[in-house]
Amino acid sequence: MVTTAIVIGSGFGGLALAIRLQSAGVETTIVEARDKPGGRAYFWEKDGHVFDAGPTVITDPACLKALWELSGQDMAQNVDLVPVDPFYALDWPDGVRFDYTNDDERLLASIHALNPADVEGYKRFLDYSAGVFHEGYEKLGTKAFLSITDMLKAAPALAKYQAWRSVYSIVSKFVEEEHLRQALSFHTLLVGGNPMTCSSIYALIHKLERDGGVWFAKGGTNRLVAGMVALFERLGGTLRLNDPVQYIKTEGNRVTAVETRSGWCQAADMIASNGDVVATYGLIDHPRGKKRQKAMAKKRFSPSLFVFHFGLEGTAPEVPHHMILFGPRYKGLLGDIYNKGNLANDPSLYLHHPTKTDPSMAPDGCSTFYALAPVPHLGKAKVNWLEEGPKYEEVILDTLEERLIPDIRSRIRTRFSYAPSDFQTDLFAHLGSAFSLEPVLTQSAWFRTHNRDDVLSNMYFVGAGTHPGAGIPGVVGSAEATARLMLE
Repeated sequence: MVTTAIVIGSGFGGLALAIRLQSAGVETTIVEARDKPGGRAYFWEKDGHVFDAGPTVITDPACLKALWELSGQDMAQNVDLVPVDPFYALDWPDGVRFDYTNDDERLLASIHALNPADVEGYKRFLDYSAGVFHEGYEKLGTKAFLSITDMLKAAPALAKYQAWRSVYSIVSKFVEEEHLRQALSFHTLLVGGNPMTCSSIYALIHKLERDGGVWFAKGGTNRLVAGMVALFERLGGTLRLNDPVQYIKTEGNRVTAVETRSGWCQAADMIASNGDVVATYGLIDHPRGKKRQKAMAKKRFSPSLFVFHFGLEGTAPEVPHHMILFGPRYKGLLGDIYNKGNLANDPSLYLHHPTKTDPSMAPDGCSTFYALAPVPHLGKAKVNWLEEGPKYEEVILDTLEERLIPDIRSRIRTRFSYAPSDFQTDLFAHLGSAFSLEPVLTQSAWFRTHNRDDVLSNMYFVGAGTHPGAGIPGVVGSAEATARLMLE
């Protein structure tokens, strides 16, 4: 008899899980609430521009290629990945510019220019990063933590690398110069973590990028999503769009079926959710659902994002593909976002410029951008984004005008933004959080949502809210861990 599974949500985690299940002969259906697959990796086409919602930094392409290799196929058949260099151009208001690249000679020369003494310190930090990469990512990144015993087995390695310390404090142990400290610690923001409190294990991101590179999918992240969907459907999987799940039905301590808004109802041997963990537990018609939803809602959630998308007349060859525009404050700004819930008027920005690498993402002679500012989630700052959004666009434009593109306002041909309230409405994200649970030590591994529920024996989770966390490598790793449990 054929085993059947339903995966709720078609983000990277849900797609990777569904591909693994379908490759193993499990008849799998993905049920997606939105009109397009991808979850957070949604996209829009406006006035000839292609705008990716995110994520736009692709690392560890090997974890993606492995999904095709499960069925003896080649990812290049569906997706054209191209390297990005520098990985990021980092820019500060005091005029300091630092190209974070994979070229050792250039990188060490840039470090030397800021502080000669930090060259040796950086090399020691890279060794540290390699160690936590091996322990935290290679050994544990695709392992499910279902019991406290699993956590205790990992404890010696976590202790060796002082996992209780923050990424920023570990970086500061190795390098003295403040720009470099920011350059080597900001990465945690890309997975929702505060560099000042996020466990030092997340310093592994540096080694992950150095080893695997930073990549871009020609046509945008949406083409990577489309490639994964094409693979899943080629394997015989079914994708159901535009039909949100409203109930997860149960019998005893097992989930049995899902019912959607349209009235479609399908039974399955196993159900997995790539949706928001708080929202998912709210769908389960079992006392366990409400109990877990209540407990999960009390946890610490990552901040949200304000993403300003715009298309410009003319090209901008001087602007790199990925750029970080640090604001005048680092620690203070992080405090506003994570603790105080203040909407800062001096934000740090991640600027994405895909037409630097792929001009086809804009009409001829035009360019496509987005500027992303981390902002407090709706539980920290009860902002009316319908009112504040247009004002915050102007704050971002002021920064870009002053520091990068002086005539930006006169060149804008199309613009729109995506706010925390949109994360909440479109993605059912608890408090509009963009990355689910905040990655602090007390919410990592066993302390995160388990890949299989402790009571409902055939209810599974995948994605940013489970181990190991957010980011493409994280959620693809969670899919491997969850698939292993489901196939057992």
